Amino acid sequence: MTDRRGSSDRQARTRWIFAGQLGPLFDDGGPMMLIEARSVFGRRPMHRAKAHLILSALRHRAAELGDRAEFHQVERYADVVDGRDDLEVIDPTSWRARRFVRSRGMAVLPSRGFVTSEEEFREWADSRGDGRLLMEDFYRAVRERTGILMRGEDPRGRQNPEGGQWNYDHDNRNPPPKSAATLGLPHPWWPEEDEIDAEVRRDLDRWQKEGIVQLVGDDGPRRFAATAVEAERALADFVESRLGDFGPFEDAMLSGDWTMSHSLLSAPMNLGLIDPRHVLDTVVAEYHAGNAPLSSVEGYVRQIAGWRDYVWHLYWHLGESYPTRSNALRATAPLPDAFLRLDADAIESNCLRETIDGMRRHGWAHHIQRLMVLGNWALQHGYDPAALSDWFIDMFVDGTPWVMPVNVVGMSQHADGGIVATKPYASGGAYINRMSDYCGGCRFDPKVRLGENACPFTAGYWAFLDRTEPLLRGNHRMAQPLAGLRRLADRDAVVDQERHRESW
Repeated sequence: MTDRRGSSDRQARTRWIFAGQLGPLFDDGGPMMLIEARSVFGRRPMHRAKAHLILSALRHRAAELGDRAEFHQVERYADVVDGRDDLEVIDPTSWRARRFVRSRGMAVLPSRGFVTSEEEFREWADSRGDGRLLMEDFYRAVRERTGILMRGEDPRGRQNPEGGQWNYDHDNRNPPPKSAATLGLPHPWWPEEDEIDAEVRRDLDRWQKEGIVQLVGDDGPRRFAATAVEAERALADFVESRLGDFGPFEDAMLSGDWTMSHSLLSAPMNLGLIDPRHVLDTVVAEYHAGNAPLSSVEGYVRQIAGWRDYVWHLYWHLGESYPTRSNALRATAPLPDAFLRLDADAIESNCLRETIDGMRRHGWAHHIQRLMVLGNWALQHGYDPAALSDWFIDMFVDGTPWVMPVNVVGMSQHADGGIVATKPYASGGAYINRMSDYCGGCRFDPKVRLGENACPFTAGYWAFLDRTEPLLRGNHRMAQPLAGLRRLADRDAVVDQERHRESW
């Protein structure tokens, strides 16, 4: 539903902005309204850092807007909006929120905050016919449409990517430097908390004491931008100190370096505090100025203009029931308490313990920790994909209902049977050993699959293949791993060991 009323009627409306719409991109100069609804924070257990960031961002935006904005702190959205006929919204970012605003008959403007519009994605998807909606194809189409990292047409009229290649993945898979505790980069710029943050902390303490919310994880300090000004500072810091190393080490992991070379902009982007197109233009300008290598810049562009837009559009394209109807590998196991409580002390394997501990402290982990440690572990052990997706939404500061289903249910858990990824992202300990320093001091050996020091990931990989072999037999990309499984002399012993494993 799109508002087609005249501009004079539009000016009389108050724009209700949601927690994903808190930056200048969503402000056209008219009257605004923000609602802080306590019930939103009590639906499921939530990481304290996430609850703090959302509340801080809402309250900071209300303070910035001053008399231009109504700011309501209530139990439910309905307490404010029911009975009003003067509201408009920019289409919100979840099925639940869109259903709510449409049920109240509000004027709805097209969504913002992404490189491509929903209409542009529909046009692209329709042009594919019955073909798969591959991210790589979408990414190239976005660059052709926008001109990002493009150098113009060749004599045949074909558009050419900057540098003559569409991606530089082969340059962006370096393991961390040998014997390094960190990448040696300057510490990221951190926001300074203020009285609004202190007030948020007091309220969360009270709400938790009263049983209004269930909070998991550590209590600050806040590490992610909660205002547009802070988001700009974070972007400038990334460009100055980490962009050049982003590409080569974007998949690497180090115990002593939780940020590595990542931008830490996913949370403020998902809050709507900074326009992703502005972020990309800033990053690309560094390449053209000779300040950053093409491989790093292209890798970052791929994450934002490619993957981020892609999962946003697939959230709507695949439908609201996608997480609950997708379970191709018949995974039904509940998440363990160590995950639900972010209890790193209950975990012995270094890679998983370090990742969960980082989540406990910051509400964040970078994409390889999410995919190849957390996701890989969950895939091997058959955790329920819908429950896992909800956990990712609740435990990460950048977790939103739109960003996690495709990432978790599709990419990580292969629960959709191949819509997003052509094969499961399962691996043994060898990958983690190559891309991190986790295995060096671990009591488990990534090269061992049977015995007291058998790596839970290495042994778990073969147990996973054993469990899912009937379901994956028709996938040609799994032919080689499954052939290896059938040649495994100690297959039954490994499977039995993992079935009874208590220490991981």
